[in-house]
Amino acid sequence: MISKRQLFLQHVAQTSENPLMLEIEKAEGVFLYDNTRKKYFDLISGIAVSNLGHCHPKIIKAITEQINKYTYTMVFGEYIQSPQLKLTELLINILPSNLNSIYFVNSGSEATEGALKLAKRYTNRNQIIAFKNAYHGSTNGALSIMGDERMKRPFRPLIPGIKIIDFNNIKQLDLITDKTAAVIIEPIQGEGGVIISKVEFISKIREKCNKTNTLLIFDEAQTGLGRTGKLFAFEHYNIKPDILLLAKALGGGMPLGAFISSKKILNSLTSNPSLGHITTFGGHPVSCAAAYESLNTLLNEKLIDSIYEKEKLFRTHLKHPKIKEIRSKGLFIAMELYSADDVNKTIKLALSNGIIIDWFLFNPSSIRIAPPLIITKQQIIEACNILVGCLDKI
Repeated sequence: MISKRQLFLQHVAQTSENPLMLEIEKAEGVFLYDNTRKKYFDLISGIAVSNLGHCHPKIIKAITEQINKYTYTMVFGEYIQSPQLKLTELLINILPSNLNSIYFVNSGSEATEGALKLAKRYTNRNQIIAFKNAYHGSTNGALSIMGDERMKRPFRPLIPGIKIIDFNNIKQLDLITDKTAAVIIEPIQGEGGVIISKVEFISKIREKCNKTNTLLIFDEAQTGLGRTGKLFAFEHYNIKPDILLLAKALGGGMPLGAFISSKKILNSLTSNPSLGHITTFGGHPVSCAAAYESLNTLLNEKLIDSIYEKEKLFRTHLKHPKIKEIRSKGLFIAMELYSADDVNKTIKLALSNGIIIDWFLFNPSSIRIAPPLIITKQQIIEACNILVGCLDKI
C-alpha cells in the first residue's frame, strides 16, 4: 500500500525541490504536532496567517455554526448574506472613512489582481509603479509587479506598463506622473526581509499620488490586522491609502482576501462592462464567519496591546555572535545572519529541535519570525533559547 509520504511526493504538486515533509496531525495554539506526536513551535503562523493561533475555540465555533446554516451560495455581490455583512460592518468601523467598500476574494494574489484592474478601470491609465524586492503574489498580474527578475524571467512576457523602482528612494518618485494609474507598495517589505519603509518616503509617495491623481495601493497581506503593533501598518505613517489589500490573517485560518476602497472607486467595476470582476468563492460564508470571529476576538481581547512588549522580548533574548542584525515591527521579525548557508543550517536544526522558522524569497540570509499574536512571554523566551542553542551548533 502506498504511504502518505509516497502519495505526497508522487501526486501532490511540489513548490520546491526539497519540501519539509512534516506530516501534521494536529494544531493547537502556537503548536503543530506531527504523526509521531512531536510538538513544534509555529514561529511563522503559516506565513502570517494564524494570528490567533491554531484551532482557536471561538473561530471553530463560528465555523461550525455557519456550516450548520449553509456552506455556499453565490457570493459575488448578488445575494445578501449575514456572514459577509457582519464582517464588512466590523471592518468598516475600524478603517478610515475613505475605505468604505469591500470586495472579498480568496487570497492575497487575487486581492492584488482585483486592485490592479480597479486602478486601471477607475483612472483610465495603464501604468503601474511597484518596487524592487516587492512581493504581491504569484499570479500573472501580481508576478508582473514582483520586484525580483529571477522569479519573473521564466514566465515572460508579462503585463506591460510596469515600472519597478527602488524602495525607500525618494528621488525616483518623480517617475510617478499623470500617466500612472497606481503605485502599489508594501509598507514593510515581507519577502524582502522585513524592510521598513521610511516615514518621509511614504509621505512623499502620498504627496506625489495626490498631485498626479494616482491611486495609492497598500498591500497589507502580511502586515495587516495587528502584526506590526497596530491594526494596519499604514497607521504608523499617518496617511491613508486609496486601496487597501488584506489577506492571510483576515480569514482566521480560512481562505479570504479583500481589496478595499471608496464606494466611488469600487463602483467603477459595476458597469462597462457589468460583472467586470467576479469570483466564485470570494467572500465564502464560512470564511467570513471565521474572519468575523477572528477580528472580533483580536479587538475585544486587546491582543494588539501586548505586541510591542513581545517584540522587545524577542530582541532581548535573540542575542548571538552569528546574528548580524534584527529588523522588526511588532511580531514581524527578520533575524539576519552572515550567510544563506547559516540560515539553511539554522532552519534545519531548529526543525529538529521543535521550532518552525523560515527564510525570505528575496533575502536568503535572513530568518523569518512571525509567530501567532497569542504567543505568551514564557513561550517566546523558551523558543528564543532553543534558537540560540541552534546558532551555537552551526
